[in-house]
Amino acid sequence: MERPKVHYEVFVRKTVGSGWTLEMATESRAQAVAVAEELVAERRVASARVTKESMDPETNEFQSVVIQALGLPDTAKVKKAPERNDPLCVTPQDLYTVHARERIGRLLDGWLARNHATPFELLHRADLVERLEASGVELQHAIQKIAVPESQARGVSIHEVMRAFQGLVERAIERLLGDARRGDLPNVDKEGFAAAAERISHAPERAYLLGAGVAASIAPARNWSEKVTRLLDLADAAPLAGPPRGLALQTIEQPLAEIIGSSAGLDGLIGKDLDLGVRLAAMTRLAAHDAVEALIRVEPSVAKIMPELSEPAQRLAKWLATEDFRAVRGAITKRVLKELNGPRRLKPSDGAGEIDLLRGLAMSLTAAAGDLVPLDDVHQAFVNRSKMLVTGDFVEAYLGKGQGSLQEAEALMWLVENVIGSANKRQAVRWLSAVVASLAFEKDARNPATSAAQRLFVLAKLHRGVGRGGLPPEDYVPIQQKLGDLGGLAEADAKVTQGLARANAPVTTRLTLLLKLACGEAAPLGPAADRAKAEALKLVRLDDTRAELARSPERMAEVRTLIQAAGLAA
Repeated sequence: MERPKVHYEVFVRKTVGSGWTLEMATESRAQAVAVAEELVAERRVASARVTKESMDPETNEFQSVVIQALGLPDTAKVKKAPERNDPLCVTPQDLYTVHARERIGRLLDGWLARNHATPFELLHRADLVERLEASGVELQHAIQKIAVPESQARGVSIHEVMRAFQGLVERAIERLLGDARRGDLPNVDKEGFAAAAERISHAPERAYLLGAGVAASIAPARNWSEKVTRLLDLADAAPLAGPPRGLALQTIEQPLAEIIGSSAGLDGLIGKDLDLGVRLAAMTRLAAHDAVEALIRVEPSVAKIMPELSEPAQRLAKWLATEDFRAVRGAITKRVLKELNGPRRLKPSDGAGEIDLLRGLAMSLTAAAGDLVPLDDVHQAFVNRSKMLVTGDFVEAYLGKGQGSLQEAEALMWLVENVIGSANKRQAVRWLSAVVASLAFEKDARNPATSAAQRLFVLAKLHRGVGRGGLPPEDYVPIQQKLGDLGGLAEADAKVTQGLARANAPVTTRLTLLLKLACGEAAPLGPAADRAKAEALKLVRLDDTRAELARSPERMAEVRTLIQAAGLAA
């Protein structure tokens, strides 16, 4: 028995209560789901659903099953508006719109990838059109994929829709081939891009004509990076002002956006075989060039995670910093946010590196937000990404094996400081609390085989860090109390305060060290700090101490600061 033919359709609802409209149809379930998720995540639609359409070969009837529903539920009952039965495209000019090019790219993605071309080039190059016609099944298959859902949406037969699309495609092909044969399409390399834009700027079909010239100019490029270089050469040669400059740059922006929007094109520009984290860092540096460069000069954590860009990428980044290619810059930023909202790890084999990279990305995108994407969207993306960092799988891989419990606590403190969102911070601090409350942590904190001063310093660092981690007091105060108690035990075991008070050293040196313990800099606040404070107070009252401090104004200023921090100032 013949198996039923299956394809997947994406329906969207622009607003709550509006009718469902067909967005796309494809034979790839993954692609349909990805498109639906993207539309909802970017808030381009209120809701979306993906259906599986199976055609019975005996009855030629479709059976529809909803496999995924996303977005807002339809809570309001409104009168259903009559559905439009207009076809998606009527004239060849309709094929050149942004949405039409997007669908062409989806329908012919395999063929375009094999021919190293973009939808923009296909619509403007006669040689590509002839190659597509010669392929036979590729074009027919694409028409079939769009005709099936279109026929259902409009309530007409599949054959009628296919005939309409076939006629539209034939007219578009005939138009392009005819213009090429007659020599009506400009040769911008021969004429000069600025001169061609000036001459064409008043023609009714100026966008189509100049687009054909741009497509022909980048056709000899051997790879995506070279195509970008040729496009930027044209941008450099664009008219200096007025409508011709606007036409020229808008035309260049179309293939540029399609190249950057494709995985292959982006790989050719920033490098292949990069993990997702490095890829997103490169995209961020590309889209937010000025903000990232400023951060690199003052923030080592950003400089650490940002990869160097290739020469074509650097040229493109400088162009994207202007207002001319705003749409390209916005598309890159949205793609970065989409990946941050997705499930893939940034650095699958390096948990610490992933946290560092996320921190640098957060600083860079926050600095660049507002102009292209709302700051709230950036914040929400990092909240969603932070959820992955507090799962058991990530924490286990992040901590690894062979670390002592003090080192684990320091690593978890770094996690607490870098995750975003109150729920995520609470989950991160639970991991930290579990380590601090463990018997192994107490043993390491009191281990006589290691330096008492070093152990107290780590406990003090954790004590301070958990207090400034952005948590409510009920979450961090119990941990601070535990750290303070352990610090008291560690200090008592080694008799640190007693040893400093009686050490054979200058009185100001002993006082300085005791004050650092007392103020929580060298030991956690609690019993250890209290004992150091008491001993420091005794030294401060000695005449010898005051006399020595009077002879050293620099040491006097340091001690005064520590006294204030320790709460000993009158």
